[in-house]
Formats: sequence, structure tokens, C-alpha cells
Amino acid sequence: MALLDSWTSSTHTHPDGAAGTTHPTYRKGTGPGVIIVHEVPGLTPAVIGFGEEVVASGFTVVMPSLFGRPEAPMTPVRIARTMAEVCISREFTKLAMGRTAPIADWMRSLARDLHAELGGPGVGALGMCFTGGFALAMMVDDAVVAPVLCQPSVPFTVGKARSRDLGLSPADLDAVKRRTAAGCQVLGVEYPTDPLTGQRFGTLERELGEAFLRVDLPGKGHSTVTEHRQQHAVDRVLDFFHEKLDA
Repeated sequence: MALLDSWTSSTHTHPDGAAGTTHPTYRKGTGPGVIIVHEVPGLTPAVIGFGEEVVASGFTVVMPSLFGRPEAPMTPVRIARTMAEVCISREFTKLAMGRTAPIADWMRSLARDLHAELGGPGVGALGMCFTGGFALAMMVDDAVVAPVLCQPSVPFTVGKARSRDLGLSPADLDAVKRRTAAGCQVLGVEYPTDPLTGQRFGTLERELGEAFLRVDLPGKGHSTVTEHRQQHAVDRVLDFFHEKLDA
């Protein structure tokens, strides 16, 4: 049995996007909605396994497939192939500073639809690695009330300025700050020694103050809830979702 056989496959199309941007999605569970955005190279077995944990904790999980081949394992070859794919895609930013990735509009549309269907205070959103900052971009929309950033790694940490950049336009950063000032909190999880995350958590602390809840994991690693997972990180994420989403 394939790992995604028990998930309902569908697609989501951004109604206002250029030519209607469409990506596949996989859904499972009941309860409040949580959108889990995979890391490079895609919906790996470890990402799907984390999704199953979130489902088992009492949530409706939607996992979009933005790049790569679903269920394929994480290998150096697949990582290289996927990076080549995303680096030529106009949906994602890689090095640009002070800019929100175009895919954020599609992600916000997905969150709005899920919230409209399920109701409640809103939905959760979790990004990891290459997509780590997407949850921050998604919370510009009021539908997202539980944003989680796992080892955000874009823009690539080439130089000190990029290592501090949040991957948001000035207008979107202002919107995030307005939401946190109104009570919305942001959870971030990283290994502090991870060179791919740079100094972004320091920027978040300065910009968001006490609204940014920081989790630094001991030891060395990168993928905080998948390949290099620590149960403490998974438990904190699940607790955060329950705190913000349970009606």
C-alpha cells in the first residue's frame, strides 16, 4: 500500500491567479484545518509521516504538492533535481530580499477555502526548509491563526543581509506585524547551529517581539519535524495547533 493511498487526492486552483495556478493536494482527518507545506525534495515519506501524526492528533490535514514526486524518498540526487526545478520556477523566490514568493497567493487561497469549509477560529499553516517562510506569508490573511516556521531557509543565506531576511515584502511584513500586535502568535523551530536558517529568528524576535515563540533544539540537524525530528519539536507544534485552533 502506498503511503498516500489513505489520503484523498484533489487539486486546488487559485481563482485569481494568472491562468489559474493549480497544484495537487492530499487531505486526511477530521477536526480543525492544518496546511502542511513540504520541504525539498517534496512529499517524502518523512513529511507524510509527520502529516499522519497531525491527523492522529485531531486535525484535518491538507498537504499540497508543490514540486518533486510524492512519496519519493529524500536522496541527494532527488534534492539536486528538485532544486533545479524550483530554481527556474517563477512561483518561488530564492535570493531576492524584501519580496514575498508569488506562490503565497495560492497558499492563502487554499487556507481561505479550508477555513470557509471547516469554520472555527481559523487554520494552521506549517512550512519547512525551502517553504519555511510560507506560513509567515500566509498569515497575512486572517484565515491563518496558527503559523509555524520550521527551519526557514529562503532567501538562501548568501551574505549577512540575506541570512536575516524573512522573505516578505515590506507590505506583507507590516500586515504580519499588525496581526501579531492584535494577538496572533508565530511559532518557530530550528537548530540554532543550522547554517541554512541564518539569523532569521533574530529578525523575527526584533520585528514581532513576544509574539514570536522560539524553539531552539539541542544538537545538530536541519529538518526539525522530519528527517532530524525531535519529539519535543513535534509535541510543541501539536500543542500550538491545539491552543490556537480548538474551538
